[in-house]
Amino acid sequence: MGLVVKNATLSVTVSLTILQTVGFWAPQHWTDSQKQLYSFYSLFSFMFLLGTYLIIQVVDLGLIWGDLALMTGTAFLLFTNLAQAAKIVNIVGRKQRIQDIVNNADRVLSEVTTKEEKDIVESCNREMTVLQTLYFFLTLVTSVGWATSAETGQLPLRAWYPYDTTKSPAYEITYVHQVGALLIAANLNVAKDTLVAGLIGQCRCRLKLLGHALRTLGKGMDIEDEYVLTPEQEKTVRRRLGSCVVNHQEALEAAKELQECFSEPTFAQLTVSLIIICVTAFQLSMAHPDNMVRLLSMGTYLLNMCFQVFIYCYQGNQLSEESSEIAGAAYESPWYKCSLRVRRSLLIVMVRTRRALRLTAGGFTTLSLASFMAIIKASYSLFTLLQQVDED
Repeated sequence: MGLVVKNATLSVTVSLTILQTVGFWAPQHWTDSQKQLYSFYSLFSFMFLLGTYLIIQVVDLGLIWGDLALMTGTAFLLFTNLAQAAKIVNIVGRKQRIQDIVNNADRVLSEVTTKEEKDIVESCNREMTVLQTLYFFLTLVTSVGWATSAETGQLPLRAWYPYDTTKSPAYEITYVHQVGALLIAANLNVAKDTLVAGLIGQCRCRLKLLGHALRTLGKGMDIEDEYVLTPEQEKTVRRRLGSCVVNHQEALEAAKELQECFSEPTFAQLTVSLIIICVTAFQLSMAHPDNMVRLLSMGTYLLNMCFQVFIYCYQGNQLSEESSEIAGAAYESPWYKCSLRVRRSLLIVMVRTRRALRLTAGGFTTLSLASFMAIIKASYSLFTLLQQVDED
């Protein structure tokens, strides 16, 4: 098994490598028996990272039901784990379809030849790498803060256990399990989120390459001093335009696959993030100022949740913007020197691309910066409601 999953985009490489290492992305070239063994490893990994937490946190939530402060302390981690479990199930269940999306995008981005095309790919790659690095940094700070902020004799995360966790060696074993699972699961969560955002970014990059191809339909031809194209030049332009149409259709199909594979989990994540942002803000307002490490870790967790929503909405917004610019790119081509047949084809392309490509979360909300602001506003409204309930 290769330790690193190779891809044209660094962020996708990092995400798939983490998923494969943790147990949720079986290598394609493995035999059936190897994949069966890998499935046992996946089950063990899931139980170690999330399954155990889900059980003990649900039980703990039932035991403290009615105490708003304790309930919010348990609920925001429970919702985080539920959302992550849903995303894991989605990735494992739709692994082959997602693998096809990855392979097709990797093929297109790896086949670029000109300097301009390589610059476009590198620009998109660099942008997503910066977002992923910042996400990992916020997650690491939050995880380390939680792991080190526990008071003496207390566990970092509140949960119910069927044994006394205050006695040795039960306390030490439980502490190590919580910290280890927390660090791995947190980075795994970043990998899953940035995989989706990275695939959307790759689709956007394909549209950007398409726009460049349309603008340069006459590249390599000496047409500056000509009023019309020669028959040979006309044939070349028609061939290039046909390739652009095929690439555009493939990009649209890739976006459709992304919508079908990640729409519901993304909606679940955005809904959970809305609740978590609100609950975390409520916990911050009630936190004791003496434990500054805990206070700072909760603050970075709040930023983390906001950033998680942002990367989805930002990439979805950029995809829509890029798709709407294709018509303008077609207009920038040397259409005025082409025949009536080519002009009509370009006009069809322009009409076809006037409607911006949009990804939605569960069909309810479009992934856009406007949706991001709406989620933040809704979280604040819910936060003020929780404060009123607590005061009453």
